[in-house]
Amino acid sequence: MKFSFTIDALSARGDKAWRLQSDMGTWRPSTYAEVIQAGDAEITTREQAESWTGRRLVTDKEFGLIAKKRAGRFDFLMRGIFAHAVLHRMSTAPLPGKDQMLDVMESLKPGTPWLLYLNPAGQFTAMDTRDAKIIGNLDIAVRGEIASSEDYIGPKAAENEAMMNTLYHQFIAGWWEHLTTAQMSVFVPDADKLKEESFYSKKIESWQPEALQP
Repeated sequence: MKFSFTIDALSARGDKAWRLQSDMGTWRPSTYAEVIQAGDAEITTREQAESWTGRRLVTDKEFGLIAKKRAGRFDFLMRGIFAHAVLHRMSTAPLPGKDQMLDVMESLKPGTPWLLYLNPAGQFTAMDTRDAKIIGNLDIAVRGEIASSEDYIGPKAAENEAMMNTLYHQFIAGWWEHLTTAQMSVFVPDADKLKEESFYSKKIESWQPEALQP
């Protein structure tokens, strides 16, 4: 699966956006998460893209914006311009596999605070949140809730067919939102707000990446 990241800056009100250019120093006015244009910086490694996320920026007449240090944990409560990594897909995206979700769920040991999530390749995986970075982690495309109880994590949970059906339904709804918005770390929607599962599966299977859009 081929994809890259752009670095898009968004104003506090969300009414203005800029995109980092290939010289890695200047910014052009843009629409947030728009398709890649000539001259835009295309970042192909997650580590480099993550180094930009959360950085505060200020306007500048010569460069458009100037990047400052990374924002602190509570700085997003303040007004300002911040950098975001936007994922751009150049190939179609898969429909995540329910069996693979069940395999991951069954392999997890209760008692550990696990985060079940979908990565950008559409694969289910999980991380031990005691020693893993969550905020700004560009491996997390869609995420569930952190859980450690055997009722929600592990072999017992995997055998709860009704709960697993709902969880999978939530994840493919979140995957559809991720594909259409390019947002990362999308939370799965509430179960009572879901459309029919077939709605999401058909949308995902017919979705076209930037490279194939007219």
